Amino acid sequence: MKAIVCKSYGPSSQLKLEEVEKPSPKPKEVLIKIHCSAVNDYDWSMVRGKPNLYRLLFGLFKPKHPIPGMELSGVVESCGAEVSKFKAGDKVYGDISAFGFGSFAEYITIHEDAVVQKPEYLSFEEAAALSHAANLAWQGLIDFGKLKKDMKVLINGAGGGVGSIGLQIAKTYNCHVTGVDTGNKLQIMNKIGFDRIIDYKEEDFTKSREKYDLILDTKTTHAPKAYMKVLNPHGRYVTVGGNIGRLLQIALAQWVLKKPVYVVPLDANKDLEQIHKLCKSGKVKPIIDGPYPIEKTGEAIQYFGEGRHHGKVIVSLDSN
Repeated sequence: MKAIVCKSYGPSSQLKLEEVEKPSPKPKEVLIKIHCSAVNDYDWSMVRGKPNLYRLLFGLFKPKHPIPGMELSGVVESCGAEVSKFKAGDKVYGDISAFGFGSFAEYITIHEDAVVQKPEYLSFEEAAALSHAANLAWQGLIDFGKLKKDMKVLINGAGGGVGSIGLQIAKTYNCHVTGVDTGNKLQIMNKIGFDRIIDYKEEDFTKSREKYDLILDTKTTHAPKAYMKVLNPHGRYVTVGGNIGRLLQIALAQWVLKKPVYVVPLDANKDLEQIHKLCKSGKVKPIIDGPYPIEKTGEAIQYFGEGRHHGKVIVSLDSN
């Protein structure tokens, strides 16, 4: 089978489409023919081996998992002897990171609990764009943010997958939503319905007089005290990722200082049933950048890492 292979840390341009051995499922695994995958921060960090601290996860000197990718949509081709949830021909999707990696490939074997049934009303591209970003947005806004009707919400890093889906979730609660990002993303953000848009190159929202009931952050570039200054009384700050040093500061402020700031420990695929309801009703629709052909995966990861994308960057294997 064909797969994108990362043999050593370095620029994403080193990634090549190579022939590798097609895997066979273990007793609790399914063999999936992948239709689409999605680019995430994991891929950007894993390919480069940066920040260096991440090498404790990825491998000290070279990637432990040479095929990147942590989201997929596809069709079950065969099942291990002990699989009970799926059968050959089932359409599935999911964030597989709790069980493994390797979705930039024609096929993958993964534990059956790593994926869920794909609803017919979602295309393969839409499904691949949902699993990671939608769960982060839902868990950030609902589980940790305690979102309520008519809140004043700010989303930092609003032009990406989490931000675009987060906006749509917040709008089901009739919230006023401010989005922070820059570049070409601002036009897309205006189109999909942000009430206010801030270009972070022109304005630092943490120094504004505006205050918010809830901040959902995907970038985490400031210290906790900066966010506290722009929260209303009883407001909450929730981050789903970003600068490692700042994330550690947020965690410290949460657990030691008992501040209303929270780091979301993602529970992969947990809330997809809730997301399905919103998608079926038309209240949530993923914003897709692409799809890009599998051989362009390196370029897609670089494009993502430079922050030039909008919504979710999708890689398609359907033409291979």
